[in-house]
Amino acid sequence: MHRTFVTGLLPWIDAPRLLGPGGWSFEGRTARAELVTHAAADLAARLHNVAIGGSPITVEFVPPLPRPAVRAARTTDARRRRETSIGFSRPGVRLDAEGKVSLTPEALALELGKRFGGRKVVDAGCGAGGNAIGFARAGCTVVAVEQDASRLADARHNARIYGVERSIEFVRGDALDVATRRADPEAVLFLDPPWGVDWARMGVSVADLPLLETVLRTELRARYAALVVKLPPSFRVAEIDGGRPEAVYGVGKGDERRVKFLLVTR
Repeated sequence: MHRTFVTGLLPWIDAPRLLGPGGWSFEGRTARAELVTHAAADLAARLHNVAIGGSPITVEFVPPLPRPAVRAARTTDARRRRETSIGFSRPGVRLDAEGKVSLTPEALALELGKRFGGRKVVDAGCGAGGNAIGFARAGCTVVAVEQDASRLADARHNARIYGVERSIEFVRGDALDVATRRADPEAVLFLDPPWGVDWARMGVSVADLPLLETVLRTELRARYAALVVKLPPSFRVAEIDGGRPEAVYGVGKGDERRVKFLLVTR
């Protein structure tokens, strides 16, 4: 058995889901449990170099884990990651290279859409349309904005595959400009800003996401009922004053205990 200590757990991340079984006890940002070797090694593999909300997660074991167990757990974890949440489930959809990486998994996009069912949503930077389609399937009226013509065409095509093309107005243009012109005090402004290639590091800031930085610097938020932002798991949520963060977990076997992204509502 290994006495296990996990620190850096922010109160809103649903720590029991992140950590898994183990009879955990919690005190502030620290969780404690006694785990058998294979369970402890599995936890170490899943939480290796992970930060959530800008808070690095650290794991310590007493006694230390044997190296063979650690190596085996990392191999198992790498295989498990292949069983991730499905992006689009229907055949015939179109995704470019960026879309394959950044697409919100279908089930998570639909679940998010249900929170705003019946509302108007301006998706400022819709990419291949994953979020816009989720909103539309949940009954929202959507304005989907994308500057890249080919990606906007992909979004329209994918919406047609899902039968919601008529619920979405596709607009080619600058996300900030269109969001400003289409501002509505009863609508939701949704941002999924490009994360860039370095988003997996231990702390992403507002300055790393130019679209978000610009929106926060302007009065645009005041012209909408709410601002909802999809962000990397490691994003420093304290940088969004008044933001309400939430950790969103995967639904696939390989990522059900992984934070796929953060949602911050302001």
